[in-house]
Amino acid sequence: MTSLVVKSFAPQRSPQGDVAPQLPFKQSTASEDTAVRILGAGHDLSWMAAPLAPAADTMFGPRGACLFSATGPLWVADTGHHRLLGWRSLPTTDGQAADWVIGQPDFEHEGQNAKGDPTASSVAVPTGICACGDGMAVGDAWNHRVLIWHQVPTDSHVPADVVLGQADFAQNLPNRGEDEPTASTLHWPYGVFFHDGKLYVTDTGNRRVLVWNSIPTSNGQPADGVLGQDTFTTRNENDGGSPTASSMRWPHSLTLWHGNLVLADAGNNRLMIWQGIPEQNNAPCQVILGQADVQAVELNRGEYFPSDRSFSMPYGVAAAGDWLIAADTANSRLIGWHRDQLDWEALHDAPADGLSGQVTYRQKGENRSYGSALRDSFCWPYGIYVCGTMVVIADSGNNRVMVWHLEGQ
Repeated sequence: MTSLVVKSFAPQRSPQGDVAPQLPFKQSTASEDTAVRILGAGHDLSWMAAPLAPAADTMFGPRGACLFSATGPLWVADTGHHRLLGWRSLPTTDGQAADWVIGQPDFEHEGQNAKGDPTASSVAVPTGICACGDGMAVGDAWNHRVLIWHQVPTDSHVPADVVLGQADFAQNLPNRGEDEPTASTLHWPYGVFFHDGKLYVTDTGNRRVLVWNSIPTSNGQPADGVLGQDTFTTRNENDGGSPTASSMRWPHSLTLWHGNLVLADAGNNRLMIWQGIPEQNNAPCQVILGQADVQAVELNRGEYFPSDRSFSMPYGVAAAGDWLIAADTANSRLIGWHRDQLDWEALHDAPADGLSGQVTYRQKGENRSYGSALRDSFCWPYGIYVCGTMVVIADSGNNRVMVWHLEGQ
């Protein structure tokens, strides 16, 4: 099965702008920064049409990936095929086939929950994926749950050990079938992040972030903290009012930058940065990037073209040393800020310091010119994960995952 991407429109011409400084990716050629490894259907750059049928070497709209050490293993959320793909070591060639699959009976099948009922080894629209202690956590979004493995899987069909958001592995209703959430329920949990013993989940459909103060050990275990809502039992967009420094519209992913929690609030087209780790429920953030103030929400600040201060649905965020890098998804680019220490007043609404995927900050074309994928272009990048000197990018619209080297990290 193949799928042709047909561009029948004439996109607006991007305004001229200065060539932007690039993000700190090592040069793979003499003249440009490019991915060192490409996995999935998008590794063959000679085709605009990408094979979407499931196989050990294809992906369909992958939205998350996690490299567990510099040498592997690597796990990818192959979102559109409703499965997880695993490589026992860091791939050494483009298009290298996966070694393991979880969520489907084999590499040739697809479908939510393998076209059956949910189990401890099935998924439906898996998105976020992260290391969780010695194990792995996955945001199983359309099953409205998070799956936790106590040890990183090293084989196919390994069942999860713990489920959050549901009472057991057989259930998958949003908020367990109730209109309002609780500390034990989830609705479209897209993002997962683990740091210093705490598990953070972006409970996207409930417009909040849930926090577990230790790795959960029992099914359906309630969260200990919440950001984005006043209580565990509300789920209003922007807390039912105008946007504030504590409210959220479409929280999607998290990271830690210089010891400070950062959230990609995609629906409000901004990054939220807290000073340190918030300890109180619904604590306000200290700084906003992407908007002039906390009440502004428009994509690209109401303009068609982006700038060095704007976002259009930023779904991914990660820290790489002194760099904070966001996947500015609908602008088909990565954009970053570099600070060796944070001056909070100067950081608010600061312009970016680096770019990848586009030549200037005023460009937004998929694969830069709405054409075929390049080794240094993106089409709706969703997830970004940093492991040491490596960064793994889920380039969703190109049906591929890209691995890059970081310079000077």
